[in-house]
Amino acid sequence: MDFIRAFIVGGTICVVGQIIMDTTKLTPAHVLVLFVTSGAILTAIGIYEPIVNFGGAGATVPLPGFGYALAKGAIEQVQKDGIIGAFTGGINATAGGVAAAVFFGYIMAVIFTPKTKQ
Repeated sequence: MDFIRAFIVGGTICVVGQIIMDTTKLTPAHVLVLFVTSGAILTAIGIYEPIVNFGGAGATVPLPGFGYALAKGAIEQVQKDGIIGAFTGGINATAGGVAAAVFFGYIMAVIFTPKTKQ
């Protein structure tokens, strides 16, 4: 059942992104920023947490999940360290994912020798 809920939530997020790209002139980069920002805003107002509790990885793996992690880390760190936590919490919460993305991106670039488009 967890897989089905994750598929429904993650699939819905992807469908919304595809509809936005198909019906507007927004580029994928614009949609990326829109989704990360919306994940952070929805977390701050308390809407995204129930979605994460329902959808699990279907809500935390897509782009709004990154915004969720940033906002949740900042909120938790503010409660511990005060206002300085607003600047350090999001970075601490997402550092592992960012480091993994850079590392594996580098490894793939070395293995597959990417070329620029002509």
